[in-house]
Amino acid sequence: MRPPSLLFVCLGNICRSPLAEAAFRAAAARAGLEAIADSAATGEWQIGSAPDPRSRAVALRHGIDISGRRARRVRGDDFTRFDHILALDPQNLLDLHAMAPGRCTARIALLMDHVPGCAGQAVRDPYYGDAADFDLVWQQVTRAADALVAMLRG
Repeated sequence: MRPPSLLFVCLGNICRSPLAEAAFRAAAARAGLEAIADSAATGEWQIGSAPDPRSRAVALRHGIDISGRRARRVRGDDFTRFDHILALDPQNLLDLHAMAPGRCTARIALLMDHVPGCAGQAVRDPYYGDAADFDLVWQQVTRAADALVAMLRG
């Protein structure tokens, strides 16, 4: 049986989705859950870029180095390669559904739908904000990561 696989998706793959991937990897490791995680973008503007310096800083404050990550765009095979594709906001959720090929086997959902009391909520894009906005994103994606690990452990 292969481990569960999750793809975290935001617009540029430099702020929210790399943090969501990092938070999930950390939560899975703490729980002893073997899982595959990656992140990607629905847009093309940041392809090949490192995570935003503020994302790198907040992850590093929590003991995680994401500096080696590079932004990539969602590919057609992601829709069959991953079990779960998790959008960080409703617009990216709509975009993912529009991008999904007919043979899609992944469950596409909004990340925060997995957090009790947070259904329908977006992880707010911190790009035009400051360090406090990135801290808030970290709190949200950490809550979601813990909820995902609990769901996957059954």
